[in-house]
Amino acid sequence: MQIKILLQTIRVPFLVLTPVCIFLGVSTAYAIHPPIDLFTVIIILFGAIAAHISVNTLNEYYDFKSGLDLITKKTAFSGGSGALPDNPDMAKSVLVLGLVSLAATIIIGVSLVLEHGMEIMPIGLVGVVLIIAYTKWINRFPFLCLIAPGLGFGVLMVVGTNVVLTGGNSYLAWMIALVPFLLVNNLLLLNQYPDIEADSTIGRNTFPIFYGIKNSNIVYAIFMLSAYSLIVYFIFSETIPSLSVIALIPVLFSIYSLLGAIKFGARIGAHSKYLATNVAAALLTPLLLGVSIVCGQ
Repeated sequence: MQIKILLQTIRVPFLVLTPVCIFLGVSTAYAIHPPIDLFTVIIILFGAIAAHISVNTLNEYYDFKSGLDLITKKTAFSGGSGALPDNPDMAKSVLVLGLVSLAATIIIGVSLVLEHGMEIMPIGLVGVVLIIAYTKWINRFPFLCLIAPGLGFGVLMVVGTNVVLTGGNSYLAWMIALVPFLLVNNLLLLNQYPDIEADSTIGRNTFPIFYGIKNSNIVYAIFMLSAYSLIVYFIFSETIPSLSVIALIPVLFSIYSLLGAIKFGARIGAHSKYLATNVAAALLTPLLLGVSIVCGQ
């Protein structure tokens, strides 16, 4: 029973985003510096998953302690797992899991620095700050809250993976990282719509709370168009293979999600298909992009 509750707070289905972003980073490294050391990739993946677990569990713990979990209307994609309100005695265990996962992330990060050089250090430090600060502080600043998810999953994971595997910074990795940066920001942005009322009662100041649904929809559209326009630009500039056109297919999911956001606004949580297609776009686009880069070499 306790393990089941901990798995709920980890939010296992959400962890899929991590290997997708790591794979995209691996694909950029493969394009620059084949062959790839599989053991190092596994270590990177373990560290990244530990970081994701830490973010999720610490978020669950702090949302429970603040009382947010008790007033949030939960959906399949927003509002937390609901595990702790039903099992308040597990709160300490969830906190411990979050801290242990954070410690594992730091230990793996230090080992990668010692093995592969100091180039990865700044990326690791920013990642640790994001994990610690996200729930309690970053959510109080609209712009930081908007870009933090994409920074963590898009930039830090993709570029960090590339740096470890190639031994240096790469123009390709930084450019490609902009795609998941934009789409992961959109992923979390739309998921905040159903939580606007509850989040505002505990002092959060997310982008939709501060700027409203209409402006948030505009930002979603700008991020979406920018992400897929970048892919088109990279193809025509021969930065990535022409096969990467397949990564444009999920734009249909993003468009559909935007239409749902425009139509339903904060009530989008009652129409989860729009949130589901938003998740699909954030996962499939970097995955297809990575596959095309690897296959196009």
